[in-house]
Amino acid sequence: MDIFCKIIKGEIPSYKLYEDEKVLAFLDVNPNHNGHTLIVPKEHYENFFDIDEELLHHILKVAKEIANLLKEKLNYDGISLCQNNYYGQEVKHFHLHLIPKYKEENKLSVEEVYNKLK
Repeated sequence: MDIFCKIIKGEIPSYKLYEDEKVLAFLDVNPNHNGHTLIVPKEHYENFFDIDEELLHHILKVAKEIANLLKEKLNYDGISLCQNNYYGQEVKHFHLHLIPKYKEENKLSVEEVYNKLK
């Protein structure tokens, strides 16, 4: 069982930003930038090539909502969406990264970011 499956099952705590019956979104504990968020489907799919297309659309809809929340609360200057497959994919469970970018960034702890987003 991969780390994301354990987070989804509640075996490992996370800083949840969004959850519904299909997906879970939470802050990355090793963020590139303040607000770095991961969106994972609750059903296990290894990567982009085997995920259900309807679920993929749902993930993008949720990504847009979270990107708006991050913009409102953290005021980023830009945002990147990243999704790795096969080589370079550390966790073999589909996940979409939302990575806010800042012209100038005062690096905060994950807990501090989470408290700003609540």
